[in-house]
Amino acid sequence: MDARQARCRHFLSLLDLSAREARGLLARATELKGMLKAGEEYRPFPNRTLAMIFEKSSTRTRVSFEVGMVQLGGHALFLSARDTQLGRGEPIEDSARVLSRMVDAVMIRTFDHAIVERFAAHSQVPVINGLTDRLHPCQLLADVQTYLEHRGDIRGRRVTWIGDGNNMCHSFMEAAQLFDFELRVACPEGFEPDADLHAAVAGRCSILHDPLQAAEGADLIVTDVWASMGQEEEQARRETLFAPFQVNDAVMSRAAKDALFMHCLPAHRGEEVTASVIDGTQSVVWEEAENRLHAQKALLEFLLLPQA
Repeated sequence: MDARQARCRHFLSLLDLSAREARGLLARATELKGMLKAGEEYRPFPNRTLAMIFEKSSTRTRVSFEVGMVQLGGHALFLSARDTQLGRGEPIEDSARVLSRMVDAVMIRTFDHAIVERFAAHSQVPVINGLTDRLHPCQLLADVQTYLEHRGDIRGRRVTWIGDGNNMCHSFMEAAQLFDFELRVACPEGFEPDADLHAAVAGRCSILHDPLQAAEGADLIVTDVWASMGQEEEQARRETLFAPFQVNDAVMSRAAKDALFMHCLPAHRGEEVTASVIDGTQSVVWEEAENRLHAQKALLEFLLLPQA
């Protein structure tokens, strides 16, 4: 490992940040958001390039990272699995060694979390987890930023996750540890989140099988699609099992009066959430989606600029 690789920091999980770093990063995200809306030009990345590797399709992840790099004065390079040797059997380690000698950072959106870990282990530049089957940390930066902007500090609040114990649920579990809030997970039996991860955050996370009970007094209600990419063949079965876990007006009525609703999108109205909720006054999903841009700009700045 050379000196450049040894100094390199990656963002594969929320827990790659300290609590202080995470809070500072989100404060910076809101500051960058204000600068952009005020028309202030800020381009610290001239001639810097972000390689974006996509094995999973994307709308928000691709657009937010690509636009973010352009706004910061840099360039983003889109690479799909079918366009690279990585998709033709080249060892991940070799792809990491080559690409990291040509670009300044790499964002990977893929299935197996081990892929981003192996890539980062052999990269000379920062590697960002744009989503894996285990975690979605960039989305959580945007989610917590959105809560902070609407309701203030999330420390000590109650967050309720309703649905599958999937990658988003896992990242909310890590967020509960990092930002010090209570998390309630409501899921059908057999769809609980990873047991080891739950054990690591057991003091802040409880798993229930009743969405109404889980929503009681919640400050934030969050859900996701019932079948993620790669699970399409399970759609019909999941619709039956997850039907009692729809976020609807009855669920929201159990939460605190000023509770917010979030969804990482895309959403299926009439399945995991009703139109009355996602399009209602408690929903902040559109600003949540926008904040992917601002949070990731702050993340890129954190990883690529020298820290004081």
